[in-house]
Amino acid sequence: MRIRATVAAVSGALALSALVVPAAQAADVPWSSGRTAFGAATVDGVTGAADLDVTFSNMKVNSGKNIVVGTTNAVSIPVTYTLTHPADLDTNADDFLNGPLLYKGSSGATATNVLISDDPATCTATSSTKLSCKGVITIRPADGDVSSDEAGTWNAGGLAIAGEEDSKVQDGLGAVRVQRFSKLTVNASPEPVKKGKTITVTGKLSRANWDDNKYHGYTNQSVKLQFRKKNSDTYTTVKTIKSNSTGELKTTVKASVDGYFRYSFAGTTTTPAVNAAGDFVDVQ
Repeated sequence: MRIRATVAAVSGALALSALVVPAAQAADVPWSSGRTAFGAATVDGVTGAADLDVTFSNMKVNSGKNIVVGTTNAVSIPVTYTLTHPADLDTNADDFLNGPLLYKGSSGATATNVLISDDPATCTATSSTKLSCKGVITIRPADGDVSSDEAGTWNAGGLAIAGEEDSKVQDGLGAVRVQRFSKLTVNASPEPVKKGKTITVTGKLSRANWDDNKYHGYTNQSVKLQFRKKNSDTYTTVKTIKSNSTGELKTTVKASVDGYFRYSFAGTTTTPAVNAAGDFVDVQ
């Protein structure tokens, strides 16, 4: 669930206020249980952000791996963490709910987008004061959960609610990269080719655009042309070129032996690394 938010720091925690939820999602309020609707509390603005005496720790998002999002498919992100609470807090009560969130911004106070889980986390007591919790945050690019300029570093937090008044939002629980899915193609021609003749290798580097849900060329990026001989498993770099203004790649090499050509992109903070499938050239 996406929330475009204006946030302010209150007592060292986040107070989510003046929240704006996309119309398509506002009617679908998650985390409803008994008297408490977690999603409704979030939509209306969480108050008393430091009232609930709980602490989130040991949060791990997506098992520490980058989150890669394409243009249409929803991406489910597992989150685990420890929740510490007073021994007299009834964490089995219907109106006690908690879950993870991701926010875009260097701190909670400057977050411009917040993603919360559709459902509360499932927790198991490991002691009288600690819960081991698992939650899932889902990013739906087709629904506008993220915009292209938000690719890069996101930060993790946690939100807990008890009853209709007490709540706790905690930020600064770790960082994770949310990246735009990348594609890379290659075509080496002519095929077959005489030894010593010129081979032209073309291709294209593109990545997901979360604003129009299409793939566009990734421009001015360094990409390696690599080659492996027939019956070999190892690619070696032949040269490095840059993608043009539409993400297209083109270069030439001399034919020597049978083998496979591919382009290889090392990735950036906003876009994951990707290798094209090798294109075989028969040298005669």
